[in-house]
Amino acid sequence: MSVSAFLFLITGVLLNAAAQLFLKAGTNRLGVITLTPGNWFSTFVRMATESHFIGGVALYVVSLVVWILGLSRVPVSVAYPMLSLGYVVNAIAAHYLFGEAVSIQRWLGIGFIIAGVWLVAKS
Repeated sequence: MSVSAFLFLITGVLLNAAAQLFLKAGTNRLGVITLTPGNWFSTFVRMATESHFIGGVALYVVSLVVWILGLSRVPVSVAYPMLSLGYVVNAIAAHYLFGEAVSIQRWLGIGFIIAGVWLVAKS
């Protein structure tokens, strides 16, 4: 894998992970979201006007473009497993940003993810 291909893919992964963190920050502001026939429109309006949701969607759009640039350079069977690195980024960021607990069992799983992505990237 070339350096430019790797940079496109890792940038796409990081943008995707950041989008998830923005969406979580938005849900932290709005609270539990429940859609019912009587509130779906107002709930979507609240979501569409919440700045973290807007930021998350914008990051998703940019990540999509960057990801497509990466896919044009690398087989999907190599690129797609790279998305798993988003789990690693989000677990660490959620711990520091939102105070979420990351147990030893979760760290072990993250280690397996990193090892798997490394093996796929080296193939």
